[in-house]
Amino acid sequence: MIVTLIVLCEVGFWVLLAAGLALRYVARKPRLGAGVLLCEPLLEVVLLVVTAMDLKNGAEPDWKHGLAAVYIGFTVGLGHSTIRWVDARVAHRFAGGPPPVKPPKYGMARAAHEWRTAARWIVAAGTAMALLQAAIRYVGGDGDTGSLQMWQQKMLWVIGINLIIAVGYTVWPKQEPRDRVGAGR
Repeated sequence: MIVTLIVLCEVGFWVLLAAGLALRYVARKPRLGAGVLLCEPLLEVVLLVVTAMDLKNGAEPDWKHGLAAVYIGFTVGLGHSTIRWVDARVAHRFAGGPPPVKPPKYGMARAAHEWRTAARWIVAAGTAMALLQAAIRYVGGDGDTGSLQMWQQKMLWVIGINLIIAVGYTVWPKQEPRDRVGAGR
C-alpha cells in the first residue's frame, strides 16, 4: 500500500503542477493556479500520516517506509526548485515570458551554482534522514529498523557525492575555452 501511495503522490505532484500552470498561463487565472500549486505539500502530509499509521498498526518497518521518508525529503528539498524550473519554461513557451536563465558554465559562477544545487540535495537528504530517525524512534527497540538505517546510509552518500561535486567545481573551476575567450572582444 505504501509503494502505491508513493506512486500516486508522484503522479499527483505532476498533475497538480500541470493543472496549476495551465490555470496560471492558459486560463489566465494566476491566483487560482497558485492555489492549486500550494496544494502539492498536502500530498506529502497524506503520505507521512499513512506511513506513520502503518507503522503504528504494527507493520514491520521495511524499505517501503524508508522510501516514503526519502520521497518526502526529496520533495521538501527539491520540490520548489522543480516547480520554479518548470514554471519558467511554461511561462516562456506559452505566455511570452523571458527565456529561462541557464546556469553558468564556467568559473566561480558555476561553482556557486553547484553549491546551491548541493544545498538543495543536502536539505532533501537531511530531511529524509530526520524522518527516518523519527521512524526508528517511533518503532522503538521492538522492531527491526535495519532497512530504515540502510536508507540513512544512502542519504549520507547523496550528501557526500553532492559535496564532492561542489568542492570539485570550487577547487578546479571549469575554464572557458580559449577560442571563446578571444571571440568576445
